[in-house]
Amino acid sequence: MQDPAPEAPELCYLVEGMDCADCANKIEALVNRTPGASNPRVAFTTQVLRLNLDESVTPRESLEARIRSLGYKPTLRVPDGTKSHTHPEEAAHHPDRGEARAQDGEHVHELEDKPWHATRQGREVITTGVLLVAALVFGFIEPQLSRWGYIAATLIGVWPLARKAWAGVRLGNPFSINTLVTIAAIGAVVIGEAPEAAVVVFLFAVGELLEGIAAGRARAGIKALAALAPKTAFLLEGEGEDIRTREVPASSLRVGQVVQVRPGGRVPADGTILSGFSALDDSPVTGESVPVSKGPGDRVFAGSINTDGVLTVRVDKDPSDNTIARIIHLVEEAQGSKAPTARFIDRFSRYYTPGVLAIATLIAVVPPLFLGGAWHEWLYKALALLLIGCPCALVLSVPAAITSAISAGARRGLLIKGGAVLETLARVRTVAFDKTGTLTEGRPRVTDVVALEGSEAELLGLAAAVEQGSSHPLAKAIVEKADEVGATLPPSSDQQAVQGKGAQAMVQGRTLVVGSPRYAAELAPLAAEVAGQIEAMELQGKTVVVLLNPPTPLGLIALRDEPRPDARKAVQALHRMGIQTVMLTGDNRRTAEAVARQLGIDTVIAEVLPEDKAAKVKELQAQGRKVAMVGDGINDAPALAWADVGIAMGGGTDVALETADAAVLRGSVRGVAELVRLSRDTMRVVAQNIAFALGLKAVFLATTLLGITGLWPAVLADTGATALVTLNSLRLLRFR
Repeated sequence: MQDPAPEAPELCYLVEGMDCADCANKIEALVNRTPGASNPRVAFTTQVLRLNLDESVTPRESLEARIRSLGYKPTLRVPDGTKSHTHPEEAAHHPDRGEARAQDGEHVHELEDKPWHATRQGREVITTGVLLVAALVFGFIEPQLSRWGYIAATLIGVWPLARKAWAGVRLGNPFSINTLVTIAAIGAVVIGEAPEAAVVVFLFAVGELLEGIAAGRARAGIKALAALAPKTAFLLEGEGEDIRTREVPASSLRVGQVVQVRPGGRVPADGTILSGFSALDDSPVTGESVPVSKGPGDRVFAGSINTDGVLTVRVDKDPSDNTIARIIHLVEEAQGSKAPTARFIDRFSRYYTPGVLAIATLIAVVPPLFLGGAWHEWLYKALALLLIGCPCALVLSVPAAITSAISAGARRGLLIKGGAVLETLARVRTVAFDKTGTLTEGRPRVTDVVALEGSEAELLGLAAAVEQGSSHPLAKAIVEKADEVGATLPPSSDQQAVQGKGAQAMVQGRTLVVGSPRYAAELAPLAAEVAGQIEAMELQGKTVVVLLNPPTPLGLIALRDEPRPDARKAVQALHRMGIQTVMLTGDNRRTAEAVARQLGIDTVIAEVLPEDKAAKVKELQAQGRKVAMVGDGINDAPALAWADVGIAMGGGTDVALETADAAVLRGSVRGVAELVRLSRDTMRVVAQNIAFALGLKAVFLATTLLGITGLWPAVLADTGATALVTLNSLRLLRFR
């Protein structure tokens, strides 16, 4: 038996200008038609192209030239993620130079985004817009100058569309939306409707530009993810008394090495605690709202925040495979595999555009050649038919409604990243919510104060005196509550954290301790009545701390991350629209179920890590329902990316906002229901617009063929349909 042929090496390109699904389809088709190239994976949101290439069949430079011929700029990304600035021919003869640059470079995930006005699309929009304004001004001075201005604006604006249309023809897709707009614009110029042609081309160019800007914003989310992990780590070297600490790049850590994590610092790598106790804020990774006490043998995640004690941690995973790196991979993979809703006009034009052209051609030549008709009469009818078939109203029907909806939403704190999001959101039947910071406020508050000695105010004052100055979230909540009720804080001294268990201080000559029930039980057995009170509060999803004058307990303080005031009404609004609600959280099950009962959530999925959240979203999708995910944290990013629609809460992280398809900027959960209602209203308007456009065209098509109407009524049919579509779309601006 012969050995199997080795797989061709994988190349990864950053492709500037690949900002939409249509662009990705063109590049994928090109790779599939290139000899020696295989397995293309294209993600237009991150502008990444991965493929396997046998350079003995097709050299790398040849593939890059083919991509550039489509109007895109490929830049090779070397193995560690950096961009290679080596010229292709130089790289071919000196591969070591590219590798050297790779070793010195930072880890980069995307091309540097230029300001919109510095991009090719931006320059085209500005140029076409300036010519449009100039043509309008010249119209008041000299009509002939106005006409040529409109023609120039049309030709300049339509040129890049024509190039893309021709590329589509070569790749077997001759009737794309680019073809549609190109034929419409040129046809309108030929029959003397240059102003309309220029406006259509300009509006389409603006839409393409906005699409590119949105894609650039999405790419920024990867940068925020990468920035979560610390850049440096404190590496421990030596043994016994000769142990020394050296600061090194976190990316240089290797499995088995030992690092020190100091209070307030971030864990540099996934690992296991060897020594030390501390409370770690895992919320960037797991979504757990309350810091988790950990000690020797417990796992820690890269990016978690160490709140108090000094920890010694053994590195268990390479930096390229840590939790943050996996989240980045999940987001990139989800963005690459997510299929945005195809543009309706692009689908319809597969039949509409060739149909109009075929009918117009037949009308122009068949009667004169075979039926003895007059050439002038039938050419005139063919021109009228081309004008009726001009897709101006159709091209505007969808973007006019989408633009109005996005504007109306933005004024009300609802951010929507494009028309595909609106169309998909209208079909959503399941909404999955993260708990912490989404359904809840995102920070614990004191809910119960049980004084075993003295008054509640005295208990809060003593506890706040112990916790004063601490950065722990529970400590801050206790101090805030004491201030709220006007409790007097006695002087305190010798404050210190009891590693991973609580805090203590000298107050009024006594050493007082604020700690967990488990720590309190270690100091002295708790009475059955006190233990029962603690258990009852914990069953309500509350975190309980005990104030002790060891061994005597002085009182109990319960805290909970409370639901947002409008969360229950938001869930009810979704139920009225026939939408199932799911809670998907990293918090413990007891807390999650307590909050879910309070809000009326249908299903609870608790204690899940980021990769598990993405898997749970895919399970919900497997039930055949469109799924929207609502979250606010970095831990939600993979699930937001995998969902059919990701919705970020406005108070959340930049990663959640950039990864998501939509955002509720007001931080109100009711905004989720409003997004769904706005999307459904928008799709109804889109359907009406298409009916208006096609209906008027059908009427004037019949009257033109019967000789009842001619060129000018055909113009009125097209402009009238455009006016109807625009006015109907503007109704969405009144959305409440």
